[in-house]
Amino acid sequence: MNKNQEAAIKKFDEGLYCAESVLATVAEALGIESALIPGIATGFCSGMARTCGPCGALTGGILGLNLAFGRSSAAQSVENNYAAVQALVEQFRETFGSTNCAELLGCDLGTQEGQRIFGAENLISRCREFTGKAAELTIRMIETKQQP
Repeated sequence: MNKNQEAAIKKFDEGLYCAESVLATVAEALGIESALIPGIATGFCSGMARTCGPCGALTGGILGLNLAFGRSSAAQSVENNYAAVQALVEQFRETFGSTNCAELLGCDLGTQEGQRIFGAENLISRCREFTGKAAELTIRMIETKQQP
C-alpha cells in the first residue's frame, strides 16, 4: 500500500466518508488548503447520497482531478480535464469491475435492508479499499501529468 492509499484510508477510518477522504487526500498532496474541503464532496459519498449513483471514492477522485486540471475560465479547454477523468473512470472500472456504488457493494445504501447488509457483511472494508485505490490512482495521474 502506498502513502496516498494510507493517507486516504486514515481519513476514512477517522470518520470522513469515501469522497471526502479522497478529495482531502488529493488536496493535501497538491498543497491546497480550503475550508471548502472536504465539505464540497459530502453529497457524493455513499453513491451520491445513497441514491445508487457512482462510487463516492471515484467521484472524490474526479473532484481531485478538477483541482489539478479544471478550468478557471470559459476560454480554457476542457479536454485535458475530461481526458484525465475518463482515464480515472476506466482505471477504477478495470480494477473493481464497476463504477456504481450499489453494484460494487451489492446493496442499496438508501434502504434499511441495504444498510443492514452493509453492516452485517462488513462492506465498509470494501469502501476503505475503494477509497485508498481512488486516492492512489488520482494522485499518480496528477503527479505524472498523465493526460491520455
